[in-house]
Amino acid sequence: MPPTLVTGAAGFIGFHLAKALLDRGDVVLGVDSMVPYYDVRLKEARLAQLTGRPGFTFERLDLADREATSRLFERGGFGAVVHLAAQPGVRYSLENPHAYVDANVTGFLDVLEGCRRHPVRHLVYASSSSVYGGNTKVPFAVTDNVDHPVSLYAATKKANELMAYTYSHLFAIPATGLRFFTVYGPWGRPDMAPMLFARAILEGQPIKVFNHGQMRRDFTYVDDIVEGVIRVLDRPPAAGVVPPHRLYNIGNSQPVELLRFIDVMEAALGKKAVRELLPMQPGDVPATFADVSDLERDVGFRPATSIEEGVRRFVAWYRAYHRA
Repeated sequence: MPPTLVTGAAGFIGFHLAKALLDRGDVVLGVDSMVPYYDVRLKEARLAQLTGRPGFTFERLDLADREATSRLFERGGFGAVVHLAAQPGVRYSLENPHAYVDANVTGFLDVLEGCRRHPVRHLVYASSSSVYGGNTKVPFAVTDNVDHPVSLYAATKKANELMAYTYSHLFAIPATGLRFFTVYGPWGRPDMAPMLFARAILEGQPIKVFNHGQMRRDFTYVDDIVEGVIRVLDRPPAAGVVPPHRLYNIGNSQPVELLRFIDVMEAALGKKAVRELLPMQPGDVPATFADVSDLERDVGFRPATSIEEGVRRFVAWYRAYHRA
């Protein structure tokens, strides 16, 4: 069985995806640059859950290193590629824009070149709901105009979609982009709201509630994201489709008010939050809401984990991991 390349394998979604692929018997090569955007010990702890499992190998590699990535594809013999590696975070893009171009644009170009020169059955890559920018029509559909990103992070994800479409058109690379909506769950990133809120609430510190809580997010549990990725991965664009490129939203399609999310977090933790109401952050948007009808039609799946169940599972993991 040819291996599946999972980039960003020590990241939040990449770890969960690699684990799920191994669970069903796939061979996985994971790569990650292990950049210290957040505590590398969390990435190492994720990797420790994968290391030693039959069928899994790992390489530390920066995809923006053109020669190293070229060698990776030359020797890899990959059947499929799931590209999840990226510099994440909307707010950090205001501070360190070059990191986003290096990781999200240059790194992705090197992956596309690898798939061009060493053809794969399917390239699945992560986009983001952030590409919808300040769109006010909801739910967001993949046919909506996304030419007005409000953060550099969003702009790089839009660029990824354009780059993938172009390579798919020119070189017949079967490729599918997935716009993820506010993914949360166990092993999540420390810079995301669930981790920030849980730590602050348990420590009795105030939580920052932007736009005075007048925000809605299509929170999507990580297991639903992984299920969607695998179903898409197993169904490349049909032969004869020109270009063989598709886009899908993966979201829960049930936006949750931020204040409601905090209520659910408080209930799961058994402790009230100290809420610090603040104005909207630059680059942020007031609402996200996914139309997943295309995903449901083509692969027979739509996320369904409730916010109550997802937060309960997250809090159980958080307490165990942090001994909180």
